[in-house]
Amino acid sequence: MKLKPEQVGAKLDRPGPDLRLYLFHGPDTAGAMALAARLAKGVGEGAERVDMDGAMLKARPGLLADEAASMSLFGDKRHIRVTGMGEESVEAVTLLLNAASAGNPVAAIAPTAKATSKLVKLVTASLNAVAVACYVPDAAQAAKLAVALAREQGVRLLGDVPERLAAVTMGDRAVLASEIEKLALYLDAAPDRPRDADAEVFDAIGASIADAEANNVVAAMIAGNAAAAALPEPPGGGAIPLLRAVARRLLSLAEMRADIDDGQPVDQVLERHRVFFKEQATTRDALRRWDAPRLARAVERVRDAERAALSGSGLGEVMTAAEAIAIARAAGRGR
Repeated sequence: MKLKPEQVGAKLDRPGPDLRLYLFHGPDTAGAMALAARLAKGVGEGAERVDMDGAMLKARPGLLADEAASMSLFGDKRHIRVTGMGEESVEAVTLLLNAASAGNPVAAIAPTAKATSKLVKLVTASLNAVAVACYVPDAAQAAKLAVALAREQGVRLLGDVPERLAAVTMGDRAVLASEIEKLALYLDAAPDRPRDADAEVFDAIGASIADAEANNVVAAMIAGNAAAAALPEPPGGGAIPLLRAVARRLLSLAEMRADIDDGQPVDQVLERHRVFFKEQATTRDALRRWDAPRLARAVERVRDAERAALSGSGLGEVMTAAEAIAIARAAGRGR
């Protein structure tokens, strides 16, 4: 089966025995991982997770069906997560869907699988599996996604809050869900007690980089000053606020860089983007240093570091320090 966006939440929050496989396919890997995590939560807190990948299933096609049907040693709930699934897993998926029984749901992340692939066609044609396309949303789609995710948490987003959430998270579903969870906790919201989140509420909990030291670190990174960017720990409240400040700056430069690459004069671009006159000199210098491809790569690396920080793995602070130096060095090479 193929699910519509509005059908996904209910299927993941209340997984039933009729569905054996949830296939998340498409280039938005972060979004697919977030959906797989939501399915795991729906299975039950503390449920055992069995991890596999496409290479394992290519070598042993029957492994997926076997694990889906096996019982936990202590009778606990189980679920299976497969990463890097592709066409090599068609046989394994076929065996799973045709097996006599399969009590453990499977979440499969297939970033390279297209809607026309054999894998996706196999799943969409099945009555005991679902396919969910995962594409990085544009600004308008991300704002709609924010509204939908917030509604599920009992939060009503007012005014321009959906657009601001979309901008600060750059459409990353995992980061967006984390921000909305923070809003729900702050408001003590739930589906049975909905609360309103306006601009004032968003500002109250939103990550802020007002700290002067943090602003200096961001400026040093963009300007190519690796020595000034290399601090022992992120200032201004931790890794996430700093990373988001860098992301906002990089995105702003990317928009201006695109206008310049389209042939617009620099002065006109600075005026249209309302660059403060005291910041125009440093912005001009940054635009000379950074071309569009390097800006795109820097933004993606910053988002990877932010996801690591949100995961609680302990890698966020390390990645932030490494990215601060890497971005500064990349800017330095752009002279």
